[in-house]
Amino acid sequence: MADDGGLVPVPGRSSALPAAPDRPGLTLDDAERVQSYVEKASADAARRAYASDWRLFDQWCGARALSSLPASPETVAAFLAAQADGGLARATIGRRLAAIAYVHRICGQVAPADQPNGILVETTMRGIRRDQRGQPSARKQAACGDVLRDMLRAIEGDSIRSVRDRALLAIGMGGALRRSELVGIDLAHLTRTPKGLEIHLPSSKTDQEGKGALVVIPDRDRIAPVKLLDRWLEAADIAEGPVFRKLTPQGRLTAKRMSDRGVAIVVQQRAAAAGYDPRLFGGHSLRAGFLTEAGRQGANVFRMKDHSRHRSLEMVSEYVRSQDLFRDHAGDGFL
Repeated sequence: MADDGGLVPVPGRSSALPAAPDRPGLTLDDAERVQSYVEKASADAARRAYASDWRLFDQWCGARALSSLPASPETVAAFLAAQADGGLARATIGRRLAAIAYVHRICGQVAPADQPNGILVETTMRGIRRDQRGQPSARKQAACGDVLRDMLRAIEGDSIRSVRDRALLAIGMGGALRRSELVGIDLAHLTRTPKGLEIHLPSSKTDQEGKGALVVIPDRDRIAPVKLLDRWLEAADIAEGPVFRKLTPQGRLTAKRMSDRGVAIVVQQRAAAAGYDPRLFGGHSLRAGFLTEAGRQGANVFRMKDHSRHRSLEMVSEYVRSQDLFRDHAGDGFL
């Protein structure tokens, strides 16, 4: 199996693309240039997810002496059914199916769903979606205003880890940032203004072409994200490069950027310290926390969408509706 440097680990190859050009007149340099741009077509988080999905499928096939590449429609359908019986969410199962198809296509093989009898794959996936229809989503709990303040208050002392984690939580929530956006911030992306902080995101999940986006966080005192960030930058003496950096187990600062998984770990640890069940929280809790609190405070849904950079208004409206369920309830006058 390959390392994680390529798009996905493919048996017998060092990346998802052939190691040498297979067309007359093309050189190895040509192939490497193509590889570099292909890898930029997907976000790092998406590539890691596909790599993990493919590894799981490849291992599942290996344990049953089945071929993973090429895989038959019957093999893939059985894998999808096993995943569903194991309690995996349909969205994750769908992503794993997409990863399997991607590996086949990038390696010059016919995707299982496009093979004869490929309708078995499509029908199995449709059955999984129907079987899970109506089930509650496994969305992590939002770190709304009250929850986030509890988490911040529970961070004791002024160690380098404490100062970093306060800033990480507050900026993540205040900017409604995805984990990848949060850990991708460099000092050069920050601009202080009299009213607060501007974060110039070079790219994000919904900005695959890298046009960039501007996130503005007002300088306020309740959660105080801007002030907590200033304290972190001063304590860490960061003059350039990544803003949120890894710490050694002993608490020493490194020059390495935090991973998005590291954000989730911090959120869970700080939630536990504040008395919450850490299993209910994750990296998305910060972004969801902003939208949940904004909906609770009656913020304009269009302004919420602008701040969170969601593609559709419908996604943002879910947070508003969840806060409106008990507001002006029909039974308020007699229950």
